[in-house]
Amino acid sequence: MGRAVLVVYILVSIFSTCQKNNYFPQAGDLLFQDLDGSPFCDAVEKVTSGYSEANLTHVGIVACNDDNQIVVLEAIQEGVKATPLDTFLSRSHDVNGKPKVIVGRLKKKYRRLIKPALAEAFARVGKAYDNFFNIENDAYYCSELVYECFRIANSGKPLFILEPMTFKDPDTQAIFPAWQEYFAELNSPVPEGAPGLNPGSISRSPVLHIVHIYGIPGGYDANR
Repeated sequence: MGRAVLVVYILVSIFSTCQKNNYFPQAGDLLFQDLDGSPFCDAVEKVTSGYSEANLTHVGIVACNDDNQIVVLEAIQEGVKATPLDTFLSRSHDVNGKPKVIVGRLKKKYRRLIKPALAEAFARVGKAYDNFFNIENDAYYCSELVYECFRIANSGKPLFILEPMTFKDPDTQAIFPAWQEYFAELNSPVPEGAPGLNPGSISRSPVLHIVHIYGIPGGYDANR
């Protein structure tokens, strides 16, 4: 079997295992994830809403690595990584045991940006996680990685929109205790009002189509 044929065979095999309702992962797809189990996720969910009101606290970019494996380029606490797709999907599940992940795909006019954006993302593998949520430093939180890679791919023009961040409980207008403790340990002020973005806001971007739902995230309302 020739190498080119073998590569095609491997890719078809990988994609066929991911097929669900005619969905095939494509390079550049954005995977929005509902992660549970921490006060930080709860705080993010309370101040943001995603596509159809879904609680979305993490995002990564689908890519194919040099070994022809489907990976998700993401910024997590350990830093920027290329994570196997199955590992990414296994992190959280709905009541039916399905991954709480929805998939956004760039609309046709923006897909020319995918290749250079992925090159930027791969170049950042190994960079530190941005504990300070500072859009100006050379570290990255999940949404910042998506923002920066597509901004550079788009000749420096942001594809996704920065907005003032909030770390306040909307019910009390006080900073969430979890965030107070977090930034106190970093000996840094809470960056209330600083520019940033989150998975929920990206999932609602007009440059995306939502093309697949693996499992139902918390808060999801199919009628919205």
